[in-house]
Amino acid sequence: MKFIEDLYRLISEKEGVLVNAKRRELIKAVVKNREALVSANGALATWTRIESTGRSPKDTLIVRWPEIEAEIDWDSPNNLPLAPETFAMILEDALKLAAGKDRLYVTDRVVGADSRYALPVRTVSDQALTALFTITMFRPLPKDIGRSIYRDQPFTLVALPADKLDKLRYFGKLRKLADGTGSDMVVAMDYVHRIGIIIGSAYGGSVKKLMFTVMNYLLPKAGILPLHASANEGKDGDLALFLGLSGTGKTTLSADPDRLLLGDDEHGWSRHGIANFEFGCYAKLIHLNPAKEPQIHHAITHEAPFLQHGAIVENAMMYPNGVFDFDDSRLIENSRGSYPLSFLPSIKKSSRGRHPKTIIFLTADANGVLPPVAKLDQDQAMFWFLMGYTSKLAGTETGIVEPVSTFSRFFGQPFMPRNPNDYASLLGQKTRKHRTRVFLVNTGWSGGPYGVGRRMDINVTRAIIKAVLTGELDTVPTIDDRTFHIHIPVSCPGVPAEILQPCNTWKDPEAFAARALKLAGEFSAHFDRAYGDKGLSEAIRRQCPGK
Repeated sequence: MKFIEDLYRLISEKEGVLVNAKRRELIKAVVKNREALVSANGALATWTRIESTGRSPKDTLIVRWPEIEAEIDWDSPNNLPLAPETFAMILEDALKLAAGKDRLYVTDRVVGADSRYALPVRTVSDQALTALFTITMFRPLPKDIGRSIYRDQPFTLVALPADKLDKLRYFGKLRKLADGTGSDMVVAMDYVHRIGIIIGSAYGGSVKKLMFTVMNYLLPKAGILPLHASANEGKDGDLALFLGLSGTGKTTLSADPDRLLLGDDEHGWSRHGIANFEFGCYAKLIHLNPAKEPQIHHAITHEAPFLQHGAIVENAMMYPNGVFDFDDSRLIENSRGSYPLSFLPSIKKSSRGRHPKTIIFLTADANGVLPPVAKLDQDQAMFWFLMGYTSKLAGTETGIVEPVSTFSRFFGQPFMPRNPNDYASLLGQKTRKHRTRVFLVNTGWSGGPYGVGRRMDINVTRAIIKAVLTGELDTVPTIDDRTFHIHIPVSCPGVPAEILQPCNTWKDPEAFAARALKLAGEFSAHFDRAYGDKGLSEAIRRQCPGK
């Protein structure tokens, strides 16, 4: 494509271009350019404009080429189309912006620890911090990249986080804002020509999740299941996957001192087993507790010279003395920390493992009606994978006074562009073939909904996870929950028996029944909206609450 040719020519001819600088060089550049401040412990503290404190889903777009028309589920609210003509304008502007920069930073990395399907990624940015983020989160180029199925299909990402698009030039072509003007931000993906463009978003997650979405588009074609999941491994090589949305405990629960961490967020399941996509972690920092999350806390707050440390801390409160306060949410709830996996004490360096013995679906049910743990059979596992249920809490958005049920397909809807059966069928095939056990674990509320009951103590959840992983729950008798179509164990080591049946924890049984039926109705309504015409099997439909 001409854009790629022009961009590479610019990189080769322009002065002030730093290609594949070492980590220490990039950290030094970040500080020299005042893109971040050095904290008291050696981490790098940075803050973004308010529009860049999280992803911008309405500005995240897929170029709608005819070649991919049938592969994308355009009914999904996160799969927003971008006209090829508008994308051509964006490419033109991105090239002009890059040409006008005094400095450009280029990194060549891969996404994927299994070199059989590692995707080469060249990132071009005018920000040293973005370059540092890519070498933290993306993996070094392996020596055997020649065997990758994508060896001749590299992806190019241009990230210009501090720039803005011309609102008048793109009025009517990008989303319309509430004030009647057009957006000046874009996070665009061209799957056909393998190009990504980020303009106006300084959130590190925009870079990370753009590449995750690209992998989630590419891999199912090759029979590989991409998963929004963390993974860890026991001493005998038994591998566990943890799937869950933000706030359910995916990163926290997979950081286990007795098990080796492969990765905390993105993995692929091929015929050879599980492999992490990433080289680092991007953890939420709000209320980070050294007692409950010691490994993550140490990765961010350990003391080291800044050129050696260099963890990136986004939008966390830092006092003038350089000390962080992770409990202060006045800036933003979504403070984040990006650090290499090597900062954690219990990791598997290869980031690869066997086929999973166990899959754990994590949900934070703020209604207080789901059990702390349940067994799922094959059809139930397919259903809960499709639904990706958790709760959005009261107070997190203006106007929300009750917990809001959130359904994010495959526990990662914004990043799963293909038609739903492309992912669900792969999960079914692989769990059947490898006899993978699947459990639902609720890290949410017990004894009543949010505001009445209490959130599950993390130590109780850890006891449940331990019982699941050691197989202690495999032979425990279960009770069938006829409302939610799941199997609830009657006992679990280290867990009070009375909390296993959620109805027993409520003072008012009638209130519990009413709340459970309300949530079941929400499941049913969402399933019909999202999957009513997607050709799913009747066996999966029967697992839906309210059916």
